[in-house]
Amino acid sequence: MQIVGELINASRKKVREDIKEKNKEKIADLAKEQHEAGADFIDVNAGTFVGKEEEYVKWLVQTVQEKVDTPCCIDSPDPKVVEEAVKVHKGVPMVNSISLESDRYNNLIPVIRGTDMKIIALCMSDEGMPYTKDDRMKIADKLVNGLLSNNIDIKNIYVDPLVQPIGSGDNLGMEFLNSIEAIHKEFEGINTICGLSNISFGIPKRKFANQTFMIMAITKGLNSAILNPLDKKMMANIVAAEMLAGKDQFCGKYMDAYRNGLFEVE
Repeated sequence: MQIVGELINASRKKVREDIKEKNKEKIADLAKEQHEAGADFIDVNAGTFVGKEEEYVKWLVQTVQEKVDTPCCIDSPDPKVVEEAVKVHKGVPMVNSISLESDRYNNLIPVIRGTDMKIIALCMSDEGMPYTKDDRMKIADKLVNGLLSNNIDIKNIYVDPLVQPIGSGDNLGMEFLNSIEAIHKEFEGINTICGLSNISFGIPKRKFANQTFMIMAITKGLNSAILNPLDKKMMANIVAAEMLAGKDQFCGKYMDAYRNGLFEVE
């Protein structure tokens, strides 16, 4: 499981203040905490700063990479922000995200074409959000084939079928999960990813629901997620679920996690 640490996001009040004040120490420490907890990428998002997003995202990338040897996930719907952030990024970043929304797709393709960047392909189109597995697969097919035709290697494509709040419809959880399974069957070598916590929006005990949904998603093939790596119970559940799903040869990662005290959580 590849983990994208989600905590450096301007939608979080304290983080927004730290970004606005360019509090390098606080942002760097948050990056380090996520890295040490197991994050493979550090998400950087300054989307609430209208007119200054580009400046802040570039600053976040530089601040994070001064502290940790971890690539960033550049989280912006604005292709210009992505283009400028990539210029200051060391190594290969992840881009969050491209979709079938016309302006977003047409303006971002020239930035990512023929590169080794990791690309999140979000199942959204000009027609709006998909609600069924079939709706998601129609978008995924166009997105994936469009990226492949622009010389993006399939191993660098991360399809996000879009998690929607379970409170909005009883079948939304299973429609998402079935989409994960279908995408892996359709496109050999591809990755799937999601912003997992969306599933519990508006319901109580969100962490518990998120942790359970993650286990279900792993059994369907989910192999990366945008989440809080400081949630030790979530991280423990991921390790255990991957072992039980046959994705941990000789239980090696599970045993390492046990020795490192990951399962000492309530």
